Amino acid sequence: MMRSTYDRMTYIPRLHTPEEDLAYIAGLFADHEVWVAGDGDGVLGFALLSADQLLQLHVSPDEQNKGIGGRLLARAKERRPDGFSLWVFQKNEGARRFYERHGLGLVRVTDGQGNEENEPDAQYEWRPL
Repeated sequence: MMRSTYDRMTYIPRLHTPEEDLAYIAGLFADHEVWVAGDGDGVLGFALLSADQLLQLHVSPDEQNKGIGGRLLARAKERRPDGFSLWVFQKNEGARRFYERHGLGLVRVTDGQGNEENEPDAQYEWRPL
């Protein structure tokens, strides 16, 4: 599912094999809080949360705009009531609108030198009132 999400972001270079991507995600699943949204037929979305960052939030492209991402994000807010941050590629305008609509604020934008894709990104954070 994560790869199908990235396949729609044609500006992202493919730096790893599917097997490498799977090993990376499996490592994250082992060391972080994970929530998986499913419907009995498969995984529709998932989120990975560290102590202070939402590391991954993916919803299957066919399942987007159905509330799954909002529920996963709400769970992250429940689990981290003091707040958290996340990173998103600047060109991922749909994700940026989603996070802004759900109360996250833009902290900064970068030229992408800090990520392996060298793609300009943006840091957002959620801090409760």
